[in-house]
Amino acid sequence: MTNDLVSVIMPSYNCEAYIEASIRSVLAQTYENWELLIVDDCSTDGTVPIVQSFRDDRIKLFFNERNSGAAVSRNRALREARGRWIAFLDSDDLWHPEKLERQISYMEKNGYAFSCTDYRINLNGTWLSHVNTGPMAVDRRRMYRYCYFSTITVIYDRNVAGLIQIGDLRKNNDYAMWLRVIEKCNCYRLPQCLSFYIKHDNSVSGGRKWKLIKWHYRLFRQEQEKGVLPALYCTARNLFFGVIKKAFFKHSVTSAEQKLTEETVLTVENIVKEQEKVKENVAV
Repeated sequence: MTNDLVSVIMPSYNCEAYIEASIRSVLAQTYENWELLIVDDCSTDGTVPIVQSFRDDRIKLFFNERNSGAAVSRNRALREARGRWIAFLDSDDLWHPEKLERQISYMEKNGYAFSCTDYRINLNGTWLSHVNTGPMAVDRRRMYRYCYFSTITVIYDRNVAGLIQIGDLRKNNDYAMWLRVIEKCNCYRLPQCLSFYIKHDNSVSGGRKWKLIKWHYRLFRQEQEKGVLPALYCTARNLFFGVIKKAFFKHSVTSAEQKLTEETVLTVENIVKEQEKVKENVAV
């Protein structure tokens, strides 16, 4: 396996309760040639001091001049990225320590330029009893049906996809990215649960269903520049395949997947404990 740089894209906004664990799950990666690009969207809590407390040159912090949303933040990070591989981790989610190593090895072995993994959701502190999966391969036609994977599971090869920039969408901006990447290469699933989506009351992905439908329509009408009827058709088809995805593309957590979950959480906890010991020794 080669050792090309991975650029990890992380937008942040008022996530002081979660971002430390997210950063530590990147620090724990067995694939060590990465840069973490955090773009803060005018946080008003302790998010920025937490990020600044990390003393690692691979972690780079940027600031939006005004609160602009995740799409603008991701666009900025993508422009700053220097890596061949582009990966995404939101500021409240986690990766298994071997996520980058396993996924990049899978892509290089098979000649893939765009891939995703399975993922598990923690809802308000409780791990759900199933793992979210998806089709083994997603082409352009299938991508327009539905966004089958979570942002934090994705890696793509920038040498193939190029610089991706999207419109100013407050919702579905990740889906907008994949609709651009899929024009250059198909997406392939690594059937391993290596990504962990922490969903809570303040999650950006939360919201009433009718508002989410509205944002789906805006994605196709504005970002994809489709006419009114084609945009309505794509939205309706998206809703239909969303029901199919939620019904069929999941399975109960296996013992191996439970172990991956526990390894991820334990690794982050151990890093925190080690850091606390270092601080205690310095104080003494």
